[in-house]
Amino acid sequence: MIRIAIILGSTRPGRRGKQVADWVLDRAAARTDVEFELVDLADYVLPHLDEPMPAAMGQYMNDHTRAWSERIAGFDGYIFVTPEYNHSTSGVLKNAIDYLYTEWNNKAAALVGYGGVGGARAIEHLRLVLAELQVATVRQTITLSLMTEFEDFTTFTPTAYQSDLLNTLFDQLVTWAQALADVRKPELAAPAA
Repeated sequence: MIRIAIILGSTRPGRRGKQVADWVLDRAAARTDVEFELVDLADYVLPHLDEPMPAAMGQYMNDHTRAWSERIAGFDGYIFVTPEYNHSTSGVLKNAIDYLYTEWNNKAAALVGYGGVGGARAIEHLRLVLAELQVATVRQTITLSLMTEFEDFTTFTPTAYQSDLLNTLFDQLVTWAQALADVRKPELAAPAA
């Protein structure tokens, strides 16, 4: 069965992202063709990138990196829930992504953003970062405005329209995650002798 991580990309006190990630997870529970899990960056102590070797080498020296690698490697795809800070994603999410390389390769991702303009600029920045990691991002995104999707800017109240878009996002993500499973097969990773 396809496994998808919903990665909550904010650790800030009072963050709005937990409500959003919980909504995504709750909506995902209706699906029987895929397994979804919440991965909250607040549960992982990842200091500013502190590995001496580039992530592409896969030679991790720190226990926190090895634990993060083990957590991420087993998924076939990801839904990144990102706030928008200063026209980009959060530093904690970018840092968590930068820790790894092959664990992300040839997998699919979907992007859910929230902020003043729905997190659209954070989503576009993440697309560029993920492309370098050989992650295929799906077309459908969710952009949640603090002005219209959060009552008094605090309580998340998604519209039916957003829920419909989320179903499309799930469909696209599962299709791509399944398609990329063959690319990740070990016999395809190395050239034949």
